[in-house]
Amino acid sequence: MKVLIMAGGYATRLWPITKDKPKALLPVGEKTILDYIMEKVGELGFETHISTNRFFEAHFRPYAEKYGVGLIVEDTLHEEEKLGTVGAMKKAVNELGLDDYLVVAGDNLFSFSPSDFLRAYDGRTLIAVYDVGDLELAKRYGVVVLEGDKVLSFQEKPAQPQSTLISTGVYVFPRGVMELIGEYSSNGNGDSPGYFLQWLLERGEEIKAYRFSDYWYDIGSADSYLEALKTLLGESHIEEIQISPYSKIIPPVVVKRGAKILGRSIVGPFVYIGEDCVIENSDVSDSIIFRDTIIRNSTIWRSIIDEKCEIRNLELKKSLVGGHAKIQRGD
Repeated sequence: MKVLIMAGGYATRLWPITKDKPKALLPVGEKTILDYIMEKVGELGFETHISTNRFFEAHFRPYAEKYGVGLIVEDTLHEEEKLGTVGAMKKAVNELGLDDYLVVAGDNLFSFSPSDFLRAYDGRTLIAVYDVGDLELAKRYGVVVLEGDKVLSFQEKPAQPQSTLISTGVYVFPRGVMELIGEYSSNGNGDSPGYFLQWLLERGEEIKAYRFSDYWYDIGSADSYLEALKTLLGESHIEEIQISPYSKIIPPVVVKRGAKILGRSIVGPFVYIGEDCVIENSDVSDSIIFRDTIIRNSTIWRSIIDEKCEIRNLELKKSLVGGHAKIQRGD
């Protein structure tokens, strides 16, 4: 069996944060999304590859070296050129050969152990399934109807979901199914795993489901990104920083090296502050602030602010601010 981490997307739903950085490498506490995934699949000891694109290749090279895994690079530089998940799987088979493949979406944070997942694998396609508990929310995903652990039907982003069980972007495709990708692709089918699963069911292929609970996050929006931080940020991690005696840190937080918390500031809970940021006379909570950003005389709540920004005299709530922005009110 081989492991394939899918990280070839351009994460347009999180632009401008992800315009120049891949979503899989966004920090969630002390680690990136990819770190969490690699630590989980690393326990398996299987040959592993990260699938990405030419635009983000340089970002992933150090991670491939760090974890001793391969890198498969599709020759695309823009969203409209990308191969998509099924196209990237086809490229992997062409480069690595036919095998059983554990395929993991690179923007997924999940609670279960891949070892437990694979114990449920019996040679039939296996998908990880999570109950989102809400029919409106289920419309955003691939919806599964089960009989025991057998998948009866699969609907990709249906207008009227038949259940609240959704596929989470973790799959095992057996060798025989990977062999069908060429036929599937040549017929002009949708380049999404969900449509591929629908096609397999229509062909009479059996698909099994592995149900899990606890947590699952698809980092596709600012809200899901911030919720993942709240779940996974268990303990504070504070590096060498400067902090005023009149400022306060409320755990849990991550504050990276070189940050300055000045004046009467309150930082936390559930905050990530990147390297060399300056927080002065400001309150920051439930937020992610990337490196080299300056925040003065402001209140920041449930917001994500990209690197090298400057925010002054503002109250920001549920905001997404792109890199190098300068926003202020008054002098």
